[in-house]
This record gives sequence, structure tokens and C-alpha cells, in this order.
Amino acid sequence: MNTLTARYEEGLHEALCNPVEAAAYLDAALDEGDIDSFLLALRDVAEARGIAQTARAANLNRENLYRMLAVGGNPQLSSLNALLQSMNLRLAIEVRQ
Repeated sequence: MNTLTARYEEGLHEALCNPVEAAAYLDAALDEGDIDSFLLALRDVAEARGIAQTARAANLNRENLYRMLAVGGNPQLSSLNALLQSMNLRLAIEVRQ
């Protein structure tokens, strides 16, 4: 029996090209309370848009972007802000409920 399957990344990356979906995905990762989960989610969004293209749009070096979004990465706020702006996203602070 032949079954057609698709890698989940393909559907995920397609969805993450939508800024609304990307924002919800990143928000859910941030709610996990683990910075590594957030960085991996941010990397998923960057990969969906193309790492090289995302790095250029954010005026960041591609290799540094990979390092920044790796597990254990520690991006500067200015780099994180530039990256999010290049994706039509922004940082926001809310009162915890």
C-alpha cells in the first residue's frame, strides 16, 4: 500500500509565512517559559521566510543569525528587534494574568 506523506515542516513553513500565524506560534513558544523553545520557534519562522533573505532584511549576518537562533543562543535585544521587524512583527509587553 502506497501512502503519500508530507513532511510537517512544509505545512508549518507555509503557515508561518503569514504574520498572524507566525505571531501566534511565537507567542505560544514564549508561553512555554523556555528561551530555547522561543529561539527554535523564531528560527522556524526565519526558515519559513528564508534565512538568507531574513538576515538581509534585518541587516544581520546569516551565520550570526543561525548562531543567535540556536539552542543556547543569547541574542541582543537590538538584534531580536531587527529580526522581528524584518518579519513585520514587534515585541510587546503585557500584564500577566
